[in-house]
Amino acid sequence: MTKVIVLGLGGMGSAAAAHLAARGAEVVAVEQFEPGHDRGSSHGESRIIRQAYFEDPAYVPLVLRSYELWEDLEREDPGLFLLTGGLFLGRPETDAVSGSLASAREHGLPHQVLDAGEIRRRFPAFAPRDDEVGVYEERSGFVRPERAVLAHWRRARAAGAELVTARALSWTAGDDGVRVETSAGTVEGDRLVVTPGAWAPTMLADLGLPLVVSRQAVFWFRPTDPAAYALGAQPVFVWERPGLSPYGFPCLDEDGGVKIGLHHRGAVTDPDEVDRVVTAADVAEVADLVRPLLPTLPGTYLRAITCLYTTTPDHDFVIGLHPHHRNVAIACGFSGHGFKFVPVVGEVLADLALDGTTARPIGLFDLTRFG
Repeated sequence: MTKVIVLGLGGMGSAAAAHLAARGAEVVAVEQFEPGHDRGSSHGESRIIRQAYFEDPAYVPLVLRSYELWEDLEREDPGLFLLTGGLFLGRPETDAVSGSLASAREHGLPHQVLDAGEIRRRFPAFAPRDDEVGVYEERSGFVRPERAVLAHWRRARAAGAELVTARALSWTAGDDGVRVETSAGTVEGDRLVVTPGAWAPTMLADLGLPLVVSRQAVFWFRPTDPAAYALGAQPVFVWERPGLSPYGFPCLDEDGGVKIGLHHRGAVTDPDEVDRVVTAADVAEVADLVRPLLPTLPGTYLRAITCLYTTTPDHDFVIGLHPHHRNVAIACGFSGHGFKFVPVVGEVLADLALDGTTARPIGLFDLTRFG
């Protein structure tokens, strides 16, 4: 039996552990916090999932496979994955619009193009300018990140996976296997999967990947027109304007809170020293910025949290085998649009760890592309 160590048990690591254990590997997961924790990037109660992928049409086959795997997970945990429809807004030349259309047309995905008047009529929470349009996709929605991590870990544990709750300090690999030094001792195995999230710059320092870790905040407001944000009336959305890309959800909470965030607006930080206090100035800034787009949303501020983004310069992921250690598989740099791919990335990492290759299209994520 092949023994695989999974270093980091956030979204990608928990999915990798589940797929590896299901294929008969002996799995040991090393995680410095408890599964489903709120100290990294796999929390915040909801994540957008969409198919008409405006970042690049090359992502679409992966997200379609991910949908199949989310639906499988949903059967065990109803409510983990829900389709609400999605609206991607901006001027016609923006990535949110033109990119969504490119992916939808290339892959034959059902969609509608709505002008500003139609958006205002169908979705009264939005106040687009007359020169803005939206791409509407019925097959968009959201997943619950904490529940996804725990669901994958339950599957892994049921198949025999072991958890070591300790901080990973370093790892080494050679022809004789892999070794992870942790705060609780040494863990040895045959293969290693490194899914370290915001700790990637440390755990993958030998690769010199140009990763940037930043502090991001997301906010919940109770709108003055709650009916416009009700589940079934309001879609998930991404709205692109110059220098501003808010994203949000319908009302998913009993307290009437609607979650909203500003994409890629946080300051660079250290994951071990991040300031997790959300200030009144933070709240005022986001309220002022989104009010012209969503006039009734900043009605009553309820709460906010911080999370960590880890990104590459091109905002594409890093997935592959270590160039010097073929028994080490790596996945990082997912922040901003990666959680929807959690189950398929777990499948890919299991392929790489056990077979050294995968049939899934991951060429866009080559970790040697940075020179």
